[in-house]
Amino acid sequence: MRQPLNRRAILAGLGMAGLQTYAPRAQAAAHQPAYLAPVRADPGRIRRITVCARPFRAAGPRLEVETVGDKRVVHNYGHGGSGWSLSWGSASLARGLALEGGTPRCAVIGCGIIGLTSALKILRSGVATTIYAAERAPFTRSVRATGVWSPDSRLAASDAVAPGFAARWEAMARDSMEEHRTFVGSPGYPVNVMDMYTLRAFADQQQAVGPYPSPGRIPFVSYAERVAGLRSIARPLSRSEHRFPVASASVTARMTFDVMTYADQLMDTFQREGGVIVTRRFNHPGELSELTEPVVVNCTGYGARALFGDLSLVPVRGQVAWLPAQPEVNYALIYNAVIMLPRSQGILVQALGPSRMVGYGLDDETPDWSEAASAVGMISTLFA
Repeated sequence: MRQPLNRRAILAGLGMAGLQTYAPRAQAAAHQPAYLAPVRADPGRIRRITVCARPFRAAGPRLEVETVGDKRVVHNYGHGGSGWSLSWGSASLARGLALEGGTPRCAVIGCGIIGLTSALKILRSGVATTIYAAERAPFTRSVRATGVWSPDSRLAASDAVAPGFAARWEAMARDSMEEHRTFVGSPGYPVNVMDMYTLRAFADQQQAVGPYPSPGRIPFVSYAERVAGLRSIARPLSRSEHRFPVASASVTARMTFDVMTYADQLMDTFQREGGVIVTRRFNHPGELSELTEPVVVNCTGYGARALFGDLSLVPVRGQVAWLPAQPEVNYALIYNAVIMLPRSQGILVQALGPSRMVGYGLDDETPDWSEAASAVGMISTLFA
């Protein structure tokens, strides 16, 4: 069984210095292979496949105000593969825009991670808040995310962002990290810090798994150096410190999200603190006039392309294969561009592909069995 975490000790360890203060488990037993429960990675055990279209905008997330009829609409969408990572910081900015000038009531459209965090931030400012959404949190695209803290993952294009965007991004990333830390060690482990092993195959074992990249090249932003203090430093492992059949290995501490559990907790907290959730689908911006709230925060993600006609939104397809849960597996790994991540709902396996152009421009959310089987098969070679 997974051992209980000392939440106070972990929070103290994370502290203001960032995740860099957390020592990977392998450091505590230098020169001794850490015991890692084997993953039962058999393609025949795949129990489901989930697919989602990440909402990429070359200019980055849309955080701005627009007047639609008699409503003041605050847009908060388009975070690419960084929605979970930037959610709280983005929500803080959206709250500032929504409450500018004062308002007694506010509506939020969307019940994914961006909608939930925005609604909670506004509600906790003393404003009556209602979420309107066609789907509740467990059924949104948000819960199909990989769930690793990756605040600049396919977030924007370096040749399209406005001046000052990098600084704004850094503020969102740091703000979000502070909020995420408060959930570490909470019941259900919505946020966890676990060892992630990066494994490099021998030359004759290297092979491409998963989908081919889309044509073209987008100069995706990379801001890792701006938040270096928030990331753990990878430590190379000697051959005696691991049992994987690979050429080399390293380990680092990574913040991960059990996205279903996290979303459920945020939704429950929002309602417990007085927020209201109403099931409703919007097909046209004009329908916002039917709401009684004077301010509306639009957190519809990729759905904003159809609802608000934002053609700058580009889908980036991502697929995850799910194996049955193994509570004894308490680490993550990346091997040959395939990631394995344990969650309470099951073992997540995803083919990341050979470049960040994988899935770009694809909105087909039909599961691809061969892609899933190849990814799981690659992980199985580590435990043969």
